[in-house]
Amino acid sequence: MHFARAQDLFDAFPTAGEDIRARPDGEAPLEFIALLGRSATPEEAITYAAYLLPRRKAVWWGHECARGLLHLLTEEDRQMLALAEAWVREPEEDQRVRALTSAMEGKNKTPGVWIALAAGWSGGSMSDPGLPTVSPPVHLTPRAVNAGILGALARVDNGHRASTLRTFVDAAIGLAGQ
Repeated sequence: MHFARAQDLFDAFPTAGEDIRARPDGEAPLEFIALLGRSATPEEAITYAAYLLPRRKAVWWGHECARGLLHLLTEEDRQMLALAEAWVREPEEDQRVRALTSAMEGKNKTPGVWIALAAGWSGGSMSDPGLPTVSPPVHLTPRAVNAGILGALARVDNGHRASTLRTFVDAAIGLAGQ
């Protein structure tokens, strides 16, 4: 979706209003992300960007943010990120199902698991093969991307957290501008 005004995103995704306290005042989406990034709660820029980016780009962004912190992640995270990457590179149904199934089997909801869930919830069905189709609600992918990125960010030491967050926000702005 393309949004002319930042408010349009809140109108399209009521759950964004549950996840983000700040409200736009006539800004364009990229202006609002930048404003959030300079606010007292800059993490809301991550949340807004997760909703703003198309699902495939959002999963890629989440993957790239987490990949930049591989030294802080587990082997399971790496495996889940590889599944998400495979779906981004080849967004076929079997790749999406593989990411979803593996992430649902994950013992802990770590950053990599959340990013794989984001890929898995990007379309198709959430139900097991052979069961009636259950389309994932559209807010699941942005919420999972948000959880994955913020979960990875939480592992960064306090001295580098602000600059890491700024890097993540700048990457989202770059992707949204493409």
